[in-house]
Amino acid sequence: MDSELRAAAVNVDLSFPHAWQAQILRESPLILPSRHCTYPLRVEDVDRGAMEVMVRPAKEEPFLATFALGFADPAAPHGLWSCPNPDELCAVAGGYAYIVDTLDPARFTHLAFRPVLQVRSLVEHRLLLFAGHQALLAWCPDGQAWESPRLSSEGLRLESVSGNELHGFGWDLLTDRDVPFTLDLRTGERIETPRA
Repeated sequence: MDSELRAAAVNVDLSFPHAWQAQILRESPLILPSRHCTYPLRVEDVDRGAMEVMVRPAKEEPFLATFALGFADPAAPHGLWSCPNPDELCAVAGGYAYIVDTLDPARFTHLAFRPVLQVRSLVEHRLLLFAGHQALLAWCPDGQAWESPRLSSEGLRLESVSGNELHGFGWDLLTDRDVPFTLDLRTGERIETPRA
């Protein structure tokens, strides 16, 4: 890993039950295992700051996963998350988020938010939530559950969850202030709150 990323916090959130084990390596092993996967498949300079993870699926051979770095910014998330599907692993390398099927590592999704700025596990809702600059994306056991409408001109702050509602703030360019929003966690749709 780049020295800048070593200074950044590496997150490991295994809140969801999972059928795999994984370890972030400080550097690529001298001898590669028989299975080695690179994410995404076609990338130049994948070694520049890439996150190396040794993954041990429940019923398959271990494999080395090399995740290309998005941004070498310590503020961009970096780490591993368990997913609502126990066979899936989420890796985020400098804000680039990847969901990998550990039983079939060739099956993966590189999330469209580049960068992902925040990852939240909502275990009781069976959602892994990703915040980008302007919107949210939710991942469920069957894949992408929803993507929210635009909630901000640039930057989101997630505050709380109550029942099936997510409360937060998005910065509005025209008014230069944070504007509250409420989302329905079942659909990703914005809930309009009555004006006082």
